[in-house]
Amino acid sequence: MIDTDRMICVCNSMDMKAIAECIKTHGWESVDAMLNHRECELGNKCESCIEDGYENDGYSLAMVLSLVKQGRL
Repeated sequence: MIDTDRMICVCNSMDMKAIAECIKTHGWESVDAMLNHRECELGNKCESCIEDGYENDGYSLAMVLSLVKQGRL
């Protein structure tokens, strides 16, 4: 089961649920598109959330984007 309350972008206090909503709202198709928008601040501080995850566990922006594309979030 996916924990949608799990914090992904810790520096901006964005959990999986909030990030998924931003992806859906703005129609982002890539991690680059997510990082280049300022409507939702993501990955602009410590940058660990982009691919490796804040705790190097793979829970990242790339993973959330993939789950949204698959329709799982």
